[in-house]
Amino acid sequence: MLIVHGLSEPRAAAGETAVPTGAPALAGSLLPAERMVAWNPGLMSVGGIPNRTTIYRTLSPTGKDDTSAIQAALSSAPVGQVVMLGSGTFIVNEPLLINRPVTLRGAGAGTTRLLKSNGARARTPAVIAGTSGILTPVDPSSYRYDPKPVIIVGPSRWNNGPDSSASQNLLVDGAQGATTIRLTNTAGLRAGDVVLLDEASGASWQATPAGFPGAAKVWQGDRVAWNMHDPVQPGDDNGGANAEGPYDQTPGVLPKSMTWFARPDRATAEIKEIASVSGSAVTFTSPLTISYRISHQAQLTPYSTDPNSGGHAANNLDIHIAHAGVENLSILGGADGALRFEAAAYSWAKSIEVTQWLGEGVAIDNSFRVELRDSHIHAGSWPQPGGAGYAISLAWGSSEVLIENNILVDVCKNMVFRSSGAGSVVGYNYVDDSFDFDNPGWVEVGINASHMAGSHHVLFEGNLSHNADSDYTHGNAIYLTFFRNHLTGQRQRLDDRSGIRTAGLAYGSWWDSFVGNVLGRPGRMRGWTYDDPSMRSNTALWGRGGVGSVWMLGYDPERWTMAPDPKTLATVIRGGNFDYLTSKTVWADGLPAQPLPPSLYLNAKPGFFGNLPWPWVDPTGDAKLQTLPAKARLDAGTPFAVAPGATQ
Repeated sequence: MLIVHGLSEPRAAAGETAVPTGAPALAGSLLPAERMVAWNPGLMSVGGIPNRTTIYRTLSPTGKDDTSAIQAALSSAPVGQVVMLGSGTFIVNEPLLINRPVTLRGAGAGTTRLLKSNGARARTPAVIAGTSGILTPVDPSSYRYDPKPVIIVGPSRWNNGPDSSASQNLLVDGAQGATTIRLTNTAGLRAGDVVLLDEASGASWQATPAGFPGAAKVWQGDRVAWNMHDPVQPGDDNGGANAEGPYDQTPGVLPKSMTWFARPDRATAEIKEIASVSGSAVTFTSPLTISYRISHQAQLTPYSTDPNSGGHAANNLDIHIAHAGVENLSILGGADGALRFEAAAYSWAKSIEVTQWLGEGVAIDNSFRVELRDSHIHAGSWPQPGGAGYAISLAWGSSEVLIENNILVDVCKNMVFRSSGAGSVVGYNYVDDSFDFDNPGWVEVGINASHMAGSHHVLFEGNLSHNADSDYTHGNAIYLTFFRNHLTGQRQRLDDRSGIRTAGLAYGSWWDSFVGNVLGRPGRMRGWTYDDPSMRSNTALWGRGGVGSVWMLGYDPERWTMAPDPKTLATVIRGGNFDYLTSKTVWADGLPAQPLPPSLYLNAKPGFFGNLPWPWVDPTGDAKLQTLPAKARLDAGTPFAVAPGATQ
């Protein structure tokens, strides 16, 4: 196995057993071709997560800080071997760096605990009034903590992004579905390199929908809508604006927010692995999920030198760390996230618990084909907007990621995708009880791929969540597909008072598809309306249709006087969805009634379902819902148990 090149090694190395998890499947003409990609995320293309059996060293907790001992074992373990942590609590007050193809494995989540004792604090024993068992958080401004994560998978903690000094222009457009592009210069590129493709937004001032305050204009391209306006609006990501564009303090200088999670003004992006280079042609191991246009200054950018790397990588290039894993342990106290994948590829976290953290429970940045599965991420320390309490975050172009069979509950946001996610799948997770501590009655977004401009072509399949949505907080996301999910419209343990919906799309959410979902709960839909009244009247009547709405599309949560975004309504596809308000399976938006495939990314029943029926969501069958393994595990109080007959 190699750290730098040859990332897509087809099978496990000696001493490992490859575990197949499935293979991609497209569903013919179910949706327009531009909405469908060959979803084959995570480690599916290489036979799944390897089952490494050779133990290099077994460590036990000392009662003191164990960081140095664990790090020494990780740094010296032979390729493909396991550093095993025994039962008990290991104090880890400096980040563990996994920058080699080895596995850090515990004796089981809840049994092996990695604790950052000077990090984020646990919730108090008091239950938040009006909730069922949600514990009160402690404001991190009330105590001192060391702002560091617990584990980093990647070359280093910082500066693992693309090297813009080496960007190369595309000679011709890169076509969606193609595996080959052409560049002006391919010098230095070689098979096995992981690279970034992106394009400029091409934004200009555009009109806003009717009812937008002051008829302000929005900075918007044909794919990207930034949350920036002229004149500047409350909540905007720009400090100022003039006729030429948005800025912060200096006219003509792009707002800093355009660089938070992407190269400047290049939010539409994806990460690819090079299969071969011949002349001007660069061929990738997977097809492009969207086109990259020379009219938008499309470029390919390599990843290269990191001054913090200590020269560990070949040719002084600090590029993606491959085939590294974290398994079977709990992580507590992370204070700049808990587990971070920073420039990782074909790497994973499996059967882990993450709790008591600030930032992101699991962050996936600048990474390709990372897999997070079979895990329990819950009870973040500070469930407040602003980045302190997210369960999962994808950012910086991270692509072809698999998030499967997890439990994600009791956080501010269950997941955010920030200028990332192309070709990724969020499959068969239980996602619930997201809330803002300052306003717990507002129903936060559940499954989604939003929270910054640029995310695109993410599949959500087989999940159970209180809703699906796509926010506009820092810009829009496009081409999201929601297939065979159960969207209840109601959180499990919180009192829902506003923003109640099973499926929503905020302003700027374009070309999204909802197919084969089951919406609402039987016997729990009294007083609901099907479409929010604003969608029928094209005026701002948000939330006036009753208790909640099955569909709330085109809204702007910062500006309730705005009519629905007409492009959101014109481009959404809703077909084959059953709801418990009308008790009908509705086909609409030009999608004809037709049989539904079992999956859009699997060719067979996944092993973690065991003897349970699959697909578990069937909007056209007599039994609409069966059992989701992740929800059953949590309900039983055994979040890491496997279903009967499972091959997980």
